[in-house]
Amino acid sequence: MRLSPDTTRNVGKTSLDGQQERAPLSVLPSSTVVADSVSKTFGETVVVEDVSLEVGRGEVFALIGPSGSGKTTLIRMMVGLAIPTGGSLQVLDCEPRNFRPAHRGEIGYVPQSFVLYPTLTVEQNARFVAGLYGMGWLQKRRRIRETLQLLELWDARRRRASQISGGMKRRLSLACALLHSPRILFVDEPTAGLDPILRSTIWEHLRSLASWGTTVFVTTQHLDESERCDRVAMLNAGSIVALGSPAELRRQALGGDALEIQGPKFDWADADALRALPSVRSLSSTAVGRIRVVVDDIATATPQVSACLNERGVQVDKIEADNPSFDEVFVALVDRANGSER
Repeated sequence: MRLSPDTTRNVGKTSLDGQQERAPLSVLPSSTVVADSVSKTFGETVVVEDVSLEVGRGEVFALIGPSGSGKTTLIRMMVGLAIPTGGSLQVLDCEPRNFRPAHRGEIGYVPQSFVLYPTLTVEQNARFVAGLYGMGWLQKRRRIRETLQLLELWDARRRRASQISGGMKRRLSLACALLHSPRILFVDEPTAGLDPILRSTIWEHLRSLASWGTTVFVTTQHLDESERCDRVAMLNAGSIVALGSPAELRRQALGGDALEIQGPKFDWADADALRALPSVRSLSSTAVGRIRVVVDDIATATPQVSACLNERGVQVDKIEADNPSFDEVFVALVDRANGSER
């Protein structure tokens, strides 16, 4: 099951359940988040420093980095819960400190901690949140059932929030943030505490939301989740060390595209012959019988590398694209930003 798009898109009309309908997507800003040299300090401690980024409508954008890197502080500034010390920040063409109810009605936010009512049931919490957004009873009933089913909480709807697991509380928080079909969804660690299967399900639906025009802005320590995003900003010690698509970040980390060559034996002469090719930037051994060759362009370099090894009579078992993990990519880019290379 997938969440249906919000079909109320015309200004000045009222839906059957009493909900005021929304502005059409065509009149919304193309960039939902614009940060220009944003900084945040607490006393003498710099938590976020000179962060600039722009997030487009319908984009899945991730802030990744270790704990304490400033991800949560940055997202709190974007939803108006903290005020930047320096720089400028706009969300939906408005400074978060100046948000009005209409702006907040376009935003969904899931913090790291559970902030709903433990003594209320799952369904009662959803009803309470839906009521905060002024949803009519027909829409409220439909959206509550839809979102609770989406996040596999419908069968637990009559259980108190204090009696459900940590993972279920996480899902309940996400369900409540989706009830009003926000234009932009901020989620701080969306899959924290969830099992791998449910993590994958959550990401499928986040991607589905983006396909309908909802901007999804997430923070995560799970670096592998970067692959599911359109663009990624890598944050370390409060500063962005790299920003781009997953493919672009890999190229930045490696210095180009990467090939992995597998074979029973390579010698120094073979390596020197590969390094002499004009398309090869670097070469390294990753394991016994495996070498990584970084090239300018994988499509044109692969036949050149293969031909070179064939001419030298080198037995090759396999030549394929090498996609290092984002853990490796992150470490390489952080080291580069710090002026060191491993």
